[in-house]
Amino acid sequence: MNSSTFTLYGETFDSRFLLGTALYPSPQIMRDAIAASACKIVTLGLRRQNPNERDGAAIWDYIKDTGCHLLPNTAGCKSAKEAITLAEMSREIFDTAWIKLEVIGDDYNLQPDPYGLVDAAAVLIEEGFKVLPYTTDDLIVAKKLLDVGCEVLMPWGAPIGTGQGLMNKYNLRTLRERLPNTPLIIDAGLGKPSQATEAMEMGFDGILLNTAVAKAQNPALMAQAFAGAIDAGRQAFEAGLMVTRDTASASTPTIGQPFWHQHK
Repeated sequence: MNSSTFTLYGETFDSRFLLGTALYPSPQIMRDAIAASACKIVTLGLRRQNPNERDGAAIWDYIKDTGCHLLPNTAGCKSAKEAITLAEMSREIFDTAWIKLEVIGDDYNLQPDPYGLVDAAAVLIEEGFKVLPYTTDDLIVAKKLLDVGCEVLMPWGAPIGTGQGLMNKYNLRTLRERLPNTPLIIDAGLGKPSQATEAMEMGFDGILLNTAVAKAQNPALMAQAFAGAIDAGRQAFEAGLMVTRDTASASTPTIGQPFWHQHK
């Protein structure tokens, strides 16, 4: 199993990059970005890209042509009831039990509502959904989501669309350390490939993003850059990162090494 391969809900994917399909200038640019990313999972929202609607049908056709695994989301939902209803509609329309669960509690920073999120996840798991919840970096909320049956968690790096990167590294490290066997995917807030590398070096299992690629001057090239950054970060984590030190340590020791004498 190579460094790009990971498993979610029993299915194995050979890319740790998950890409959103909103905000692109055109469906063709979206498709080019997906191809350049080499991702195997794409997200889409029923409210924005309903295949029963005229514009949504065109985008849906492009997405199907990519051959990527589909991850519908409940973007824009503000209550557990609303998210459950949209998830059920998405399963019927897109013929998949996978769902990226979003229950937004604040319009300003689009922060997830932890109470509604856990309630909705519990119901959807009971209904047979494979739930990937978009959550904050709070350890207790993460444990509650696992308790109701979620097998994957998607904590934010920063609020959606901000590009701030990993705002609370202590909390993220704590999640990784305390939940060593749970797939953790950083979702939201990343704006630069270097931020994705940092997250992967910390031991996170994957990256989900949208805005940083869709709003780039060249989305396909940016998608390629993120793909390389994600792979590099994972490889570095698996290789074992150097431990940081407060003092210098010579890279060329002198003990036991021959000395070269100057000739007079």
